[in-house]
Amino acid sequence: MKRSDGRILTTHTGSLPRAKDMLELMVNAQEDRDAQAEAIDARARTAVADVVRKQVEAGLDVVSDGEQSKPSYATYVKDRLTGFDGEERTQETPQSDQAPFPGYRPVQFGTPTAVRPTCSGPIAWRDFGAVEKDIKSFKAATDGAKIEEPFMTAASPGVIARFLENRYYPSHEAYLWALAEVMKDEYEAIANAGFVVQIDCPDLASARTTIFQHLTNEEFVSVVVQHLEVVSYATAKVPEEQLRLHLCWGNREGPHHHDIPLREIIEPVLATRATGISFPAANPRHAHEWKIWEEIELPADMVLLPGFIDTTTNFIEHPELVAQRIVQYAGVVGRERVIASSDCGMSTFAGGSRVDGDISWAKLGALVEGARLASSELW
Repeated sequence: MKRSDGRILTTHTGSLPRAKDMLELMVNAQEDRDAQAEAIDARARTAVADVVRKQVEAGLDVVSDGEQSKPSYATYVKDRLTGFDGEERTQETPQSDQAPFPGYRPVQFGTPTAVRPTCSGPIAWRDFGAVEKDIKSFKAATDGAKIEEPFMTAASPGVIARFLENRYYPSHEAYLWALAEVMKDEYEAIANAGFVVQIDCPDLASARTTIFQHLTNEEFVSVVVQHLEVVSYATAKVPEEQLRLHLCWGNREGPHHHDIPLREIIEPVLATRATGISFPAANPRHAHEWKIWEEIELPADMVLLPGFIDTTTNFIEHPELVAQRIVQYAGVVGRERVIASSDCGMSTFAGGSRVDGDISWAKLGALVEGARLASSELW
């Protein structure tokens, strides 16, 4: 993991807006993936090149492929692995924080493409070539580009289990380990290509208000420990300096007043092999949690990637507010250990973004400008 040396570096959490024609291909692919595969592969290559160029033009330092080939950061595995031929789940587990507000209706833009079949058989690779194509496209797009560091995202076993319900393995634990045995190949392939691997682990927080809402916070922390043990196993061959982890409470507008506090889950997170931890720090429910870092000692080799722009609102943050947030964190953990990021993805579910695509890029521009202002104050 790079450190902010001489200036605050900027990044985001992975997904970026997709072009309209790419979204149309993804929607059509839900009916017949094989018939659309060649067209999706071809468009994904140009989409990755375009999104890398736009990140460079925006001034971002640590860039990704924008998850351009994936219908979502978690459910993309259903098209690449065996075992996901069960009936489709058409309804999400009700969020516990929404129950007290029966009149509330979440707002979405577009039509989500994240089809969610259940796991109905043994998990194995069906199309590892899709991983290799993603890596090849990103390598071609970043070759010669003026960036500090490239990264690619991959779903954690826990977040896959969160979205694709188990109807085959005898227990949640058995399902996690089965997923880890397969997904470790993807993590290692990304690392072997020379990229930083971001393991997406929203399950470490968001699952508290969904599939584990029946547990106490203390009991849920035990789940967090279990999920992280599986991640550690699956990433054992990924060099620590190439490993970062993202956690969040769900990239959605909503009450969020049942979210588990960061302080209650952060210790097992900091004990992982990852040397970069990404988490929301801008949304109204978690922006105050910068104060926990006054009492927590970071491992010597770790950097933080707090979100300084909210990914659930079309407000464009003022660069001076972004700068204030950065300086606040830098004052607690040290300027070189802060990389400015976004709360979550800008398009976590293709076609279902809460934020307009053009506004997403404007928000990232505010992040870059805020980092510039903070850098002039910190150095």
